[in-house]
Amino acid sequence: MAELELSVVIPAYNEEKRLPRFLDDVLQRLQGRRFEVIVVDDGSQDQTRQVVLSRCSAHPNLRLIALQRNCGKGAAVRAGMLAAHGALRLFADADGATAIEELARLERAIQAGAQVAIGSREGEGTVVTASPLRRFLGRWFNRAVRLGAISGIRDTQCGFKLFTAEATQRLFGMAREDGFAFDVEVLYLGRKLGLRIDEVPVNWTEIAGSKVRLLRDGLRMLRSVMRIRARWRTGRYEGRERKATPATELTPA
Repeated sequence: MAELELSVVIPAYNEEKRLPRFLDDVLQRLQGRRFEVIVVDDGSQDQTRQVVLSRCSAHPNLRLIALQRNCGKGAAVRAGMLAAHGALRLFADADGATAIEELARLERAIQAGAQVAIGSREGEGTVVTASPLRRFLGRWFNRAVRLGAISGIRDTQCGFKLFTAEATQRLFGMAREDGFAFDVEVLYLGRKLGLRIDEVPVNWTEIAGSKVRLLRDGLRMLRSVMRIRARWRTGRYEGRERKATPATELTPA
């Protein structure tokens, strides 16, 4: 079997309404490439699994991995990225706020030498459609993260990030955060390990139905930043086995 060029990992929790449009677009737009799409169901209580399973017979490169319980977005992304086989591995939010066409921008950064290319809603040449409150709170959080952990990256939380296979194994093999702070942790570890991380402006459109509550989850993430820094400072990332996530592959044989 030829090596896969690309894996697209889509974490999903109760996404029966928002996932179909984005999933179908990804499957259609990537035709002609050697790719796989992995949807990781994070213990959904709706028809998310059925949305994926109903498409598997027509798309043999579509996989479904199910966590045994709701563990958090970070756990879902980690499980999918480590189960992927692509030379490049993208994780993308199920709402499709960043269209799959934006992948080309990230791939150019990898081709230019980056080991991690992250979509950013900041910078010139982008169209970002979001409420003023979301833009304000998002920028406030990113400013706090830059001061507390990761300088030089303007947008840590855009759910559209591309990694080489080697960077995936190193970073997600070390990562411990199960919640929304996993982006910060992965980027923090990447900086500490000396990986080249390029921030790439992408177009982004706010989609109704987000699971993130910016103020509540923002405060939780800032506490997580302190926890991440403490782990690194005290050597708790060193020599640790990968964090186990209870997951089952449900892709039909």
